[in-house]
Amino acid sequence: MHQPELVIRGRRVVTENSVGPASLHITRGYISSISIFEDVPSGCDLIEAGEGSVVMPGLVDTHVHVNEPGRTDWEGFATATRAAAAGGVTMIVDMPLNSIPATTTLVDLEAKLEAARGKCSVDVAFWGGVVPGNTAELAKMWGAGVVGFKCFLVHSGVDEFPNVSEKDLREAMPELKRLGATLIVHAELPGPIDAANAETTSFRPGTCPGAEGKAAPNPNESYAAFLRTRPRAAENEAVELMIRLSGETGCRIHIVHHSSADALPMLREAKASGVAITAESCPHYLHFAAEEIRDGATEFKCCPPIRERENREKLWEALRDGTIDMVVSDHSPCPPEMKLREQGDFMKAWGGISSLQLRLPVMWTEATQRGCTINQLAEWLCAAPARQVGLTQRKGSIRVGRDADIVIWNPEREFQVSPSLIHHRHKLTPYAGEILHGVVEKTFLRGQMVYDGAEFVSASRGQLVLRGKN
Repeated sequence: MHQPELVIRGRRVVTENSVGPASLHITRGYISSISIFEDVPSGCDLIEAGEGSVVMPGLVDTHVHVNEPGRTDWEGFATATRAAAAGGVTMIVDMPLNSIPATTTLVDLEAKLEAARGKCSVDVAFWGGVVPGNTAELAKMWGAGVVGFKCFLVHSGVDEFPNVSEKDLREAMPELKRLGATLIVHAELPGPIDAANAETTSFRPGTCPGAEGKAAPNPNESYAAFLRTRPRAAENEAVELMIRLSGETGCRIHIVHHSSADALPMLREAKASGVAITAESCPHYLHFAAEEIRDGATEFKCCPPIRERENREKLWEALRDGTIDMVVSDHSPCPPEMKLREQGDFMKAWGGISSLQLRLPVMWTEATQRGCTINQLAEWLCAAPARQVGLTQRKGSIRVGRDADIVIWNPEREFQVSPSLIHHRHKLTPYAGEILHGVVEKTFLRGQMVYDGAEFVSASRGQLVLRGKN
């Protein structure tokens, strides 16, 4: 047994079923033993968490749009992974869009890997994409190390990643079943959206009823009008379709960024009956409520949309009872001008929320109000995402043999979100001005400190994690 090179210890160390005093012995980047608080071998470095601080597994975020190559002005590996480290996140999984090229062939994946090399502050894994006509590429990308595949059932927002039909799914899903790969799904169907948009566009500026003698309001600035264009029915029908196709093909399905509470009974029933399906939600669906969003505040636009307060509370119930398995960011940034903040036009603004750095404090702020525990938080933000992508032997928990990916954070401290604190490439976020609880103090990647308060200590230590390769 090699002598530990580093000990990280604290009074509130989060292991699988408990929170208590412990010393984590770290050797060659791995947790070599978990011992009593007092056990600090001579000759090794010691990092001691503060009395009120928590020592938790590094967060895993399996839903991040890095956008490099091709749209690096939207984000990029360097800025995204720095923001991740500042948020206690030690591994992200990059989505196959909105980069150019999209990751839908082996050649495209190789371009993505080349773009990422030498730029990452934390570890990065990769999703491949399922689009019409690329079934022959799935095995190639799977063999090269992607952790699974993503598809859209509705227009993705970018033309280089077209959505699939039921016919396309019936071609691709048997191949994914053969490979043992998971299909993650943007679960909105276009039919209900098209119908809702047709109804909404019948009310043009100047035709909406208003007070006599006053100009009618522009409906494109109305959050309520935008919400009507992405009805719950679009999600509900999509979830129903994916449950049916998973049952028929045996392909594992994961529903991304779920927001409709109406579909939760279907998900519960499907899980209980043995359908291979999981689901995630996101901090913005669990923190904000539609009733509180001002007209014209396009920084809140995302698809599916942030829904009503009663819907939010049902999502929390589903998270607590295991119907929703995890919470990931769906970090989807863009240049601020694409949000059309000055025009306040929800219909034309880019839909996406930047929150990669803020997932831990947002979730802790809300969790404490609902009596949730730190162990539950670690399951939702660390263990479950690692399990989703098949990396539990390395990531997501404090256990002997795992990567020494650790975040030390103080749950009692609070801060106000401001542009100066944000490390994403662009600073526009709906969380601006929010008072959040939970301050990240230090982040360690395989035992190396990468973030210390306001400073980045070790740059570009992140690895490209390829399934079955490293």
